[in-house]
Amino acid sequence: MTFSQIRTESHYEGKLLLIVLDQAESYNSLTMQMLAEIKHAIQEAGKDQTLRCIAIKGEGKAFCAGQNLNEALSFGDIKEERSVQRFIIESYNPLVREIVLSKKPIVALVNGPAAGAGASLSMVCDFSLSSSDAYFTFAFVKIGLIPDTAATYFLPKLVGRQMANYLAFTGKKVLPEEAKTMGLTQEVFPQESFDQNCMEVLEALCNLPTKAIGLTKKAFNESYENKLKEQLDLEGILQQTAAESADFSEGVNAFINKRAPEFKGN
Repeated sequence: MTFSQIRTESHYEGKLLLIVLDQAESYNSLTMQMLAEIKHAIQEAGKDQTLRCIAIKGEGKAFCAGQNLNEALSFGDIKEERSVQRFIIESYNPLVREIVLSKKPIVALVNGPAAGAGASLSMVCDFSLSSSDAYFTFAFVKIGLIPDTAATYFLPKLVGRQMANYLAFTGKKVLPEEAKTMGLTQEVFPQESFDQNCMEVLEALCNLPTKAIGLTKKAFNESYENKLKEQLDLEGILQQTAAESADFSEGVNAFINKRAPEFKGN
């Protein structure tokens, strides 16, 4: 697939894939084409055994301004054709599933404003790192819509039901430090050192046991639906899988020999 609205960068000898939303003139607003390109890039990354981590950031001053409204206005007869519902089902939902089900860790680098579906996108990722110039707003209500891109699923789980209601009902702009307190982002870095600080975190992730991280991600995701017994059973199954990995053997040997482990991601 040829990319026209994103670009990709490879770092750390192919261990890190950086996906850059490359439509700075529209504050990286999401289009059908961009959503398809992001999904395809993540899908292909999942097949690369060398690759250990994926990150998503925005070009220019914004992370992502949400859905491109100019494109949305071209959908045709919204009521008769149910075009908005079809767009969500065909474009947004497949990307959400690709991110959540990916066996690689996927990190949002929120370098600037994340609004609407852009805020949702950052939240769907495994975690986010934010610059001091960023903010989050689930501003769907400002145009008479409900939160989408899995925001109705993840937001109450991250911040609690009443806070989720407050953010969604008001479209409040959440600044980085408050977002960190809420759990919407995990680190806030100064704008001037944001790229460097993020790369330090990503480099560390690239050298951790990727298979164990992927299994942890699967266990956490399934915990939303499982009862305790089901989750305990799943832990046993996934722990067995992890214990059969080369990285487990390396980790144990490194611990016994009092040296730093050299994980290969398998």
